[in-house]
Amino acid sequence: MHGIQHDPRRVVRDLVQAVAPYDEREASDQQWMLDWIDAGHPLFRTAKPATPHRHLAVYAALLDEAERTLMLVDHAKAKAWLMPGGHVDEYENPQVTVVRELDEELQIAPPFHPRFGSAPFFLTVTETRPPHSHIDVTLWFVFSASQQQEIVPDPAEFSACRWFALDDEAAWVGEFDPQMFRFMAKLTSALELAPVS
Repeated sequence: MHGIQHDPRRVVRDLVQAVAPYDEREASDQQWMLDWIDAGHPLFRTAKPATPHRHLAVYAALLDEAERTLMLVDHAKAKAWLMPGGHVDEYENPQVTVVRELDEELQIAPPFHPRFGSAPFFLTVTETRPPHSHIDVTLWFVFSASQQQEIVPDPAEFSACRWFALDDEAAWVGEFDPQMFRFMAKLTSALELAPVS
């Protein structure tokens, strides 16, 4: 067991329940996730690439708040700009997963962002593209990061890493996670509403 001492279904449910939906789509995805968890379906991927068809995943949003930038990776297999992250191992706490993935993929250990804490900030239910199309049930966590910190990307996973400015729409050219711009809208809204520390 990795990071979950008690009922893993309850731990995941509590994380999902903790998210305050930003829009109708996120509210709908949250309810879908809660129903999926409560129905007793398997939550964790047990075999690559996509068994079971629906399973938990995590994203790590690396935010340089001072520069208002997000770091994304050009994912070799997905052929899109995504956040670092991955699938949740069986019985693993997703909060442990997201920290583990940052260490494995980028060799960094940033703190969870103090504005948002260690709870997920955003959630999505997304069908991935073929081949091996499946449903990623994803919890998005926000971390404090800096453009100055050293990042060592795994060349087997990523062809590039890049910081994208939240306020520069022209820079966001290419393929991205289909829910990326909804996430950005929620994030920029939260940053504008939060008091400056």
